[in-house]
Amino acid sequence: QAPAQVAQAPAQVAQAPPQAASAPAQVAVVTHPASLFDDGSARFFQYEANGQTIRYFILKSSDNVIRAAFDACDVCWPAGKGYQQDDEYMICRNCNRRFECIRVNEVQGGCNPAPLARRVENGQVVLEVSDILKGGQYFNFDGKA
Repeated sequence: QAPAQVAQAPAQVAQAPPQAASAPAQVAVVTHPASLFDDGSARFFQYEANGQTIRYFILKSSDNVIRAAFDACDVCWPAGKGYQQDDEYMICRNCNRRFECIRVNEVQGGCNPAPLARRVENGQVVLEVSDILKGGQYFNFDGKA
């Protein structure tokens, strides 16, 4: 399994566009090197499936936990703006609410970044493709199922 393409954006309020992360249909996981997140900067990714782009981010918070979430929430997702990082906070680009990075994957619902299941194995952050696909609801802007 080859690691997915990654965005090398510094930890700033304005971030570079995410890179594409996709896996062939027969691959059940997407991996990213865990060391990529050692600097605490959120990295943004895209997964392409069935003509839909699903966006997510991964970061290592100040408590040394690698966390992942969709680049959307239950409230502001229709705006399609996602989040940006400001030091130890993720900020909604739509409503400007700030969320502590140490709460990503811990708190869900409302305007919190929607959690994305992840695990770390053998120096890799592992995401199940089936879990990534569950986030499709946050990126369905054309009304198609």
